[in-house]
Amino acid sequence: MTLLGYGVRLLERGFKRSERRLSVTSWFSRMSKLNYITNTSLDGYVEDETGAFDWVNPDQVFEFITELVRPIGTYLYGRRLYETMAYWDAPVEGYPPEQREFARVWQQAEKIVFSRTLTGAATRNTRLERNFDIEAIRKLKQESDHDINIGGAELAGLALEAGLVDECHLFLNPVIVGGGKPAFRAALRRNLELVETRRFSTGVIHVRYRIRGGV
Repeated sequence: MTLLGYGVRLLERGFKRSERRLSVTSWFSRMSKLNYITNTSLDGYVEDETGAFDWVNPDQVFEFITELVRPIGTYLYGRRLYETMAYWDAPVEGYPPEQREFARVWQQAEKIVFSRTLTGAATRNTRLERNFDIEAIRKLKQESDHDINIGGAELAGLALEAGLVDECHLFLNPVIVGGGKPAFRAALRRNLELVETRRFSTGVIHVRYRIRGGV
């Protein structure tokens, strides 16, 4: 083999290796993120003992949340949170001006509701599923062109245990409620990496954590 031929062979091998690396890299880059976004009290509850969350302060946070969820293409809900969020499916003009863009963004996204009791969807772009299938969610992450949000502490707990959640976005409210529904399941342990924080003058703090070892 001539020196030139040997050089060409090396280049071909290099290109094949690069193609394999690019193929693997592009596969991972296409995989969407599954995010858990929630309000919590300072002591870690999403609801107090009565089931209320009227202690959440939305002032100054609304525009920030709208931009946070804009890349979301699919929402995963349990029945209770879905029925709460269905409020946002009304005509956009009926909301206060500062809330209209959030309503518009939410309405455009797909909603998947996991419930064994609901018989039909009350909102647009919504489908019902009877069971929360871990492998189906894993496949959705691999095939989706947009990020996914999982809502509700119970549903998020299942996804966290399965290693499906990539990021947690917590809005810490300056209140201690003393008990209720926790944001995270007992005995669940995950290592987190702090990505960013944002402080609002109302005392609310947004913290974004990346979960190490998410799938």
